[in-house]
Amino acid sequence: MGEVKELDPQYLANGVLKGERRGIAKAITLVESSLEAHRRLAARMMEKLLPHTGKAVRLGITGVPGVGKSTFVENLGLFLVEKGLRVAVLAVDPSSSRSGGSILGDKTRMEQLAAHPSTFIRPSPSGRTLGGVAAKTRETLLVCEAAGFDVVLVETVGVGQSETSVATMVDFFLALMITGAGDELQGIKKGVLEVADAIAINKCDGDNVERAEKARLEFEIAMHIVTPESPSWRPPVLTCSSILKNGTQQVWETVLEHRRIMTQTGEFSLRRRRQALSWMWTLIDEGLKARFHQNSTIAGKIPEISAKVEQELISPSAAAEALLSFL
Repeated sequence: MGEVKELDPQYLANGVLKGERRGIAKAITLVESSLEAHRRLAARMMEKLLPHTGKAVRLGITGVPGVGKSTFVENLGLFLVEKGLRVAVLAVDPSSSRSGGSILGDKTRMEQLAAHPSTFIRPSPSGRTLGGVAAKTRETLLVCEAAGFDVVLVETVGVGQSETSVATMVDFFLALMITGAGDELQGIKKGVLEVADAIAINKCDGDNVERAEKARLEFEIAMHIVTPESPSWRPPVLTCSSILKNGTQQVWETVLEHRRIMTQTGEFSLRRRRQALSWMWTLIDEGLKARFHQNSTIAGKIPEISAKVEQELISPSAAAEALLSFL
């Protein structure tokens, strides 16, 4: 009987809407599954949850290795729960298809936050493609919203394209940096600066305050080469500390100010509508790839045509056209 219930979309949705931790975990596990039957069930469950989503603040966080994302997330998370908010933390790492990235390490480093009854920390499902990761992370985000979390923090563990992927599913995208900005600028892509809604120089504490302020000024100069996404918002460069109490408060205040301005101009709802369309096309791309590889005729032809490409008997474009013709 219990097994039948757990295959009932309404039963699963009810567990999420009641905010039951076990129910939330079950729903996310279903969303993560690659089994076709589970995907259909997850889609029906999401239809029931969708009317209850959209109210949370969606905050994406990225940063160079060693920037202290986990410490920052814990500091900000504790600040938020002390204000009476419920916080969910998701981590995206497309570089790991087995472990789900470093979130297990993150949970041990975020002991206080992980133990708080108002929080939920979960690794985002990994996948063979970045698009698949983005789509499943977004559904996980919606499950957390339906469960009543006020803030969903989406942390990118990987580097590279994962930053811009996360930017397509959040309301505010924060690029976390450290001192030595001149060196760090060499390792950061302009694309990340283009999608960031703010930059925060972390570790602005102790004898590092002066260096953090210098880094802030350097990043402010760098941001002048970037055209803001919105005419109503020029991404600010802030400083913060993840070890001082309320050391991330200014970041949160900036997030709320951005939300206020974007709501006033109508850009907030426009951004979310565009993200929903982007999500749809991501799912279409992933679905087409899956059907391509599942097609028995194509699977039988791939070795033969691949060999011809390697031997330069056929061009890659002609080979792709030949395989696509079997769809």
